[in-house]
Amino acid sequence: MIAIARRFACLAFSLVAMASAAFAQENFHFPAVGKETAVLTIRAVADISAIEPMIRDFQETEPGITVDFTDYLTNDLYDLLSAQCAKGETMADIVISSSVDHIAKLANDGCAQTYASPNTSRIPDWAKWRDEVFGFTFEPAVIVYNRNLVPAADVPRTHHDLAELMRSKPQLYDGKIGTYDIEKSGIGYLFAFFDTQQSNIFGRLLESLGRSRATLRCCTGELLARIEAGELLIGYNLIGSYAYGRYKAGAPIGIVMPRDYTLVLSRTAMIPAKAGRSDLGEKFLDYLLSSRGQAVAVEKSFFFSFDRPVPEGVDAVDPGSGSGVYRPIVIGPALLATLDQQNRRRFLSEWKASMARD
Repeated sequence: MIAIARRFACLAFSLVAMASAAFAQENFHFPAVGKETAVLTIRAVADISAIEPMIRDFQETEPGITVDFTDYLTNDLYDLLSAQCAKGETMADIVISSSVDHIAKLANDGCAQTYASPNTSRIPDWAKWRDEVFGFTFEPAVIVYNRNLVPAADVPRTHHDLAELMRSKPQLYDGKIGTYDIEKSGIGYLFAFFDTQQSNIFGRLLESLGRSRATLRCCTGELLARIEAGELLIGYNLIGSYAYGRYKAGAPIGIVMPRDYTLVLSRTAMIPAKAGRSDLGEKFLDYLLSSRGQAVAVEKSFFFSFDRPVPEGVDAVDPGSGSGVYRPIVIGPALLATLDQQNRRRFLSEWKASMARD
């Protein structure tokens, strides 16, 4: 009977898609698998296919908790939370975002509350800040390509390879490379900003993207769908977890973690200072960081890990090789520089000028 009840609870999962005047969002409702005793409210930037396995497994450990989950674009979530915090309004019980600079800024502005537990102490130092911002995933920025349409000899394994490919084969790749529109995508802006700090090749790569009339989109899912369909041949700087999810589902895509350097993001969680039910937020945070939660993340949701081998099928340097290829984006005050308005305007101006090239 319990199994049947849970099956029907899964079927009762409901989706309401809506666009408010101010913030685009999608609402998802996960009824408690037992008798409801509380409702956990999550505001996030996370593909539902990635976060759903973790929510459902959390509910197995807390069968009385219903979960209301709302997904936003990165910039929209940041704007919403900033406004709520400034007004002293009650916020979500927990916030999750891939735009770690946004979450660091919110914490710096007093919009987060502190929390410490045995699970929070497990996180690598680079993936947490002030007991207020907590990374719970290991997500590389990858190159994705259509396996059926990109010749094996053309598969770029470094940033230099990609720039050279666009330069040497414009007849094949003109208009066929995709990446984030960093004016609309917080994660796209973050990756591009840190690219400039890793190597001087990024300037050349940016010029090549502009010259090749790169397709710019807000979201990983849209870019992956177009690569899968063959409308694009290669995607640059896409979130590895989402790409690997498509790969596991049978999409004809290949995934490369660049061998010269690979940026690594840890998706972050924060309990707002004005959380409606901070106790529920703490429960879910502890689940995300627990051994059980991390196992679900690797096996069903985000696929990459702080301390496990790269998933099968991904072209990558062995993390244990000591090569120094993996460059984590450190969660801390240095992230605030990415949101400095003067820096942002200058960076966006240079980026748009490069993208406008014929």
